[in-house]
Amino acid sequence: MTPKVTVNIDGANIKTARGSSVLDAALEHGTCIPHLCRVPYIESIGACRLCIVEHVVNGWSKVTTSCTLLVQEGMVILSNTEKIRKLRRNVAELLVSQAPNSRAIQDIAVRCGVKEVRYPFRNSECVLCGRCVQLCPGTFGVKAIGFVGRGKDRRVESPFDIRSELCNECGSCTDLCPMTVVPCDGPMKTGEEYLCRNCESKMAFAEEQGICISCDFGEGFQCERSPQNF
Repeated sequence: MTPKVTVNIDGANIKTARGSSVLDAALEHGTCIPHLCRVPYIESIGACRLCIVEHVVNGWSKVTTSCTLLVQEGMVILSNTEKIRKLRRNVAELLVSQAPNSRAIQDIAVRCGVKEVRYPFRNSECVLCGRCVQLCPGTFGVKAIGFVGRGKDRRVESPFDIRSELCNECGSCTDLCPMTVVPCDGPMKTGEEYLCRNCESKMAFAEEQGICISCDFGEGFQCERSPQNF
């Protein structure tokens, strides 16, 4: 039997399996921490930064990604402070400005409380969430795709930008990509992008963003608490 530890998340003491991430523990017990890049059962890389929380130690807090933070006995986590909500909204706003043609990302923006987009829309085909890179099995355990470059030049590519013989055409990269989930009103043309907010009324069921309401906002990236996965 896996040993349990007790952690405090937003004032609630939660028993969870040792070795779990803070994000897993929160989701398991009904606390909604918005996330995008996480793939269940695979080690997280904290690429999207949406799942940030405050980890409080000796009265001092440090902002960190909850998907990469493993639970420890007695740890204290704050996932829904004004500081965290503000940072999270900015991350979500940047994501939707980068890729408004993804329903998954539009939904994330609504879940994080984004009301307007202050950044130029770029209509990119990739937000570097890394879901495809994390899951790509390739052949003989060698990945067929990966991150290339740094900063603004960072992108996902096969080696030397050539279709790799290591690709076994499993389709996992496509299945997990949030960019494959088209907005409800259809694709937006370049220069006509906007923040959708059509589903904003669904948030009325939650008094606070930190409460999981088993919404369908996670359908586009396979959140296990999405109704379709119950």
